[in-house]
Amino acid sequence: MNFSGRKKESEESRAMKFPTVDKIMDRDEIILSPDQAINDAIDFLLENKVTGAPVLDKNRKIVGMITEKDCLRVLIDSAYHNMPFSDKKVSDYMSPVVKTVTTEHDLLDVANEFLTTNFRKFPVVYKDTLVGQVSRRDVLRAIANMSNTTW
Repeated sequence: MNFSGRKKESEESRAMKFPTVDKIMDRDEIILSPDQAINDAIDFLLENKVTGAPVLDKNRKIVGMITEKDCLRVLIDSAYHNMPFSDKKVSDYMSPVVKTVTTEHDLLDVANEFLTTNFRKFPVVYKDTLVGQVSRRDVLRAIANMSNTTW
């Protein structure tokens, strides 16, 4: 069979099939500060039942991401390196390299990013400003809400 005559799917028609990130993201402001005590950050993650949160500076720019995995280092530093963590800050444990997605990315783009990385959530930015977060669970919810005719 020769598929050379088949037109490549346009970005416009693809966007009509898959919702964009701004339709599925969580808009709640779950953020941390680099100067916050790491103990407070751990409590915050537990209380809000989230696996991580973006870290913003005073100008509301993303400077890092703190996750449950980052917070596990608190125990290692304390137990193995005999380092008290009561005076440690979020900036001591956060990951300074942050992978973000934009509001224009669609469900397929984000699902692919989750499949090719170990991240559980991405901060969502619009014009370099944090506007929300999208998680694997948000993508699963969107898939569950899609009709079979969308595929």
